[in-house]
Amino acid sequence: ADLRYEIEAAGRLRHVTVELATGGDAAGGYDVLLDGRPYHVDAFRIDAHTWSIILDRARVQDAVVVADPAARGWLVHVDGVRVAAATGGHRGGRDGATVAVQAGAGQVAAPMPGRVVRLLVEVGDVVQAGQPVAIVEAMKMENELRAGRDGTVAAVRTSVGATVEAGAVLVLLQ
Repeated sequence: ADLRYEIEAAGRLRHVTVELATGGDAAGGYDVLLDGRPYHVDAFRIDAHTWSIILDRARVQDAVVVADPAARGWLVHVDGVRVAAATGGHRGGRDGATVAVQAGAGQVAAPMPGRVVRLLVEVGDVVQAGQPVAIVEAMKMENELRAGRDGTVAAVRTSVGATVEAGAVLVLLQ
């Protein structure tokens, strides 16, 4: 049995189908169709909120998911970049749900509570998508936070040694 979702991302409706990969259990990962394009996804829980995601058996990303009751959804950070997600009504298909997603690529936020151990940018620096901008230590591990898009650093809202909460915006890009 597969799960079908409709996801709105950046104003565009996307169709997602998820099913267990051949082998029949979660240990074999999941086969995902995104607008008809196939992907293989393995997801491993690291802690209560953090997942390590392997896309097409090659690209590794960390995703942190924290419930956000005020928004009737979740705060989601993928490799340190905030993605806001909220559930909507059900639509077609078995257990189909609508999920609205807005990229917060202009904000680099802490994916979990931690301590800022390094800032790699200053106001005015030009950065490229994927470039590391800060390092936050959480649960004795250093997490490299990256820019979600090209831009110029408009503000750095933290300092080395600061304790930050999950979702705290550390760097703003324009």
